[in-house]
Amino acid sequence: MKIIWHNIQWNELSAVQLYAILALRAEVFVVEQNCPYQDVDGKDMKSLHVCGFTPGGELCAYARLVMPGVSYDEWSIGRVVSSPRVRNTGAGRELMRQCMLYFEEQHIDSVRISAQSYLKKFYDSFGFVQVSEEYLEDDIPHIEMLFQHNHKV
Repeated sequence: MKIIWHNIQWNELSAVQLYAILALRAEVFVVEQNCPYQDVDGKDMKSLHVCGFTPGGELCAYARLVMPGVSYDEWSIGRVVSSPRVRNTGAGRELMRQCMLYFEEQHIDSVRISAQSYLKKFYDSFGFVQVSEEYLEDDIPHIEMLFQHNHKV
């Protein structure tokens, strides 16, 4: 599947793009995962938004790169999501590759994430290592993982 990637600063997001981002996050994290939580958490304004669009302009994959000092001392990746319509096409893997490529291009040395535990092997494949015991976040098992720059995309 052809995906067109854009890294968009908060102040450059259009209302239509923001609506699509919030709709996709709600579709997957709230409805599909049956997890009511406060998605609008104030971090979007302090993040770079990695958006993957179909050639028709539909948002199909998304993640936010959160600046240091907001979630962790390091940069962080959050709200990693792909549309159910593109699952099992490699879109999620390409989304993470795009995120890691940005960090590599910006010479960012370390990235910390709060990963859903069942995705540990997925994040392992990008050079992240588990650095915490499992914990519950919004009633979903998570682990903290850390990437340090010795791994290339």
